[in-house]
Amino acid sequence: MADARYVLPLKWADDSGLDELARYLAEVVTWLPVTVVDGSAPERFAAHRRALPDAVEHVRPESWPGVNRKVAGVMTGVRGAHEERIVVADDDVRHTRRTLERVVALLEQAEVVRPQNYYLHLPWQARWDTGRALLNRALGGDWPGTLGVRRSALIAAGGYDGDVLFENLELVRTVRAAGGREAVALDVLVGRVPPTVPHFVGQRVRQAYDDFAQPPRLLAELSLLPLLCRAVRHPGGLAAGVLTVCGVAEVGRRRAGGARVFPAGTVLWAPLWVLERSVCVWAAIAARARGGVSYAGGRMRTAGHSRAALRCRLRYRHGGGRPPTGAGATGTTCTG
Repeated sequence: MADARYVLPLKWADDSGLDELARYLAEVVTWLPVTVVDGSAPERFAAHRRALPDAVEHVRPESWPGVNRKVAGVMTGVRGAHEERIVVADDDVRHTRRTLERVVALLEQAEVVRPQNYYLHLPWQARWDTGRALLNRALGGDWPGTLGVRRSALIAAGGYDGDVLFENLELVRTVRAAGGREAVALDVLVGRVPPTVPHFVGQRVRQAYDDFAQPPRLLAELSLLPLLCRAVRHPGGLAAGVLTVCGVAEVGRRRAGGARVFPAGTVLWAPLWVLERSVCVWAAIAARARGGVSYAGGRMRTAGHSRAALRCRLRYRHGGGRPPTGAGATGTTCTG
């Protein structure tokens, strides 16, 4: 895969999966160059260097504004690359040669590519989260742990904000705000290692908080709990709602060849995810009132910026000025 590089931002406090990750990267590095940007503690950084294949570039993250250190890792890898086409992937993503080739090829026609994740194994927490993925696939596309991006497009946009929670959405919106094209590749199905149960449980409110970056979705999810409370008093209506959710999930399962990797039974987990989100979205509202969701020992208030806010920032950046106070944070548009 010419003119392409794999960038993996990493920050681990537990190396239990290190050997498996090293075996995976030993295969990836035979297909295209790999950069691991490692923000782990010094002793773990040294252990990672010993475990990773010699051909893998292993570097520290450079300084980047913001508290989201994954953004710093991605921007370090992107800025340090000589290749134009970059595949960014979380540490739990497991590409095959074919999926990497597909993402790299799509970067010929688009500046950013959003493939689709599925879980390689299906413990209960992976089935639960698959219900969410199926609904997202039916309604436009899920947000994966891996993206393809053209280096020149992201650099020209000035990189992306490191003070947001939903960093993948922020990257995509930044590239699009700068005039780039997005390819939502629902048929590029990329495997992912399931989360541990503690990690899965700890992400419930945080994932709901991401919807502050998608106001129409947030409003729709806020309506779920009142609707469910009404439906409990009408068993027929509740059953109809469950069947509707399962039907939508089945559309997502079959869309773009998804049935190859999503077992039919995962559709039945979609109503459970809807029930979870109906509660967690209100918990996210409470977190917002306290200053934001818990993150890295503090609180993160901003889930992501609107496209209008990002276009505003870019206009002022290219004009040599500064955006009006609050324009980047509130999503207000600017004129002139």
